[in-house]
Amino acid sequence: MPTRRRALAVLLLLLLLVAASLVVGLAAGTLPVSTADLLSLVGGEGGGMGAEVVRSLRLPRVLGAFACGGLLALAGALMQVLLRNPLADPYVLGISGGAAVGALSAMLLGFSLMGLNLLAFGGALGAMLLVFGLAHGDSSWTQTRLLLTGVIIAAGCGAVVALILSITPEQKLHGMLFWLMGDAGQILRPEPALAALAVGLACAMPFARELNLLARGATLASSLGVAVPRLRSLIYLLASLLTAFAVTTAGSIGFIGLVVPHLLRLALGNDQRLLLPAATLAGGALLVLADTLARTVVAPQQLPVGVLTALIGVPIFLFLLARQPAAKP
Repeated sequence: MPTRRRALAVLLLLLLLVAASLVVGLAAGTLPVSTADLLSLVGGEGGGMGAEVVRSLRLPRVLGAFACGGLLALAGALMQVLLRNPLADPYVLGISGGAAVGALSAMLLGFSLMGLNLLAFGGALGAMLLVFGLAHGDSSWTQTRLLLTGVIIAAGCGAVVALILSITPEQKLHGMLFWLMGDAGQILRPEPALAALAVGLACAMPFARELNLLARGATLASSLGVAVPRLRSLIYLLASLLTAFAVTTAGSIGFIGLVVPHLLRLALGNDQRLLLPAATLAGGALLVLADTLARTVVAPQQLPVGVLTALIGVPIFLFLLARQPAAKP
């Protein structure tokens, strides 16, 4: 099968997976809704309790979960190419830690949802600028330097989060902990995250060819005309912004950005022209299904979706780590 036909077939299968995950997410719950009724309810027809649950609660939640999963997977795919490390993850670079500091500070101070979102986004951007500024240093940086700087900033953010939790009144503590573990149930307006996902993918795709060259080494990419320092800066900025949007929308949800791009790379190869949109679709579908499971497995009680993604991601990560060959000197 020609490469283009194969790519189209893969994307079509992933689109069907996304559609199936959205249907499952809308239909499942303590008030089940038949698949036959979903289209009419989503389209605005019909009324009653089922219509209210589907339109007001489940539809924003599943669309927001899809957007956040896509954002995290796309950011992970970009970071893995940038660092030339298939086990890299945007969370390692401290961006989610910065968002957590901002969001928990807003909760502690009693800010509104808008204030929480603004502080979380500001914390993520602040962590991004701090990591990039420290790693850049003398106008040059390496993948190892960036990674180590991110780990240090993430550890510092973790310490600040622990401090905030230690001084938080008990009545606010549960909500903070739930947010830290990832919570798609608070998504009321998925439109900003969906717009960020569309814009992010549109911005990343024109660089797919250059990313393919960068994946083979900075020296080769430079010799073929790629402006490597500029490309690295743009990709890091884009991946950081995507992660910031996801964390601001649904809290800290781990392993989506690590596991999804890596598994797809093993299955489909390392062509970013296919990998980037495939990771976006697969990450969105995975988070929708994980969130559906989180709110139904012990219904009516709901679990933080980040707990389930960690339970899924940790064994997969350990398996991938065991298969990862030792780094060459």
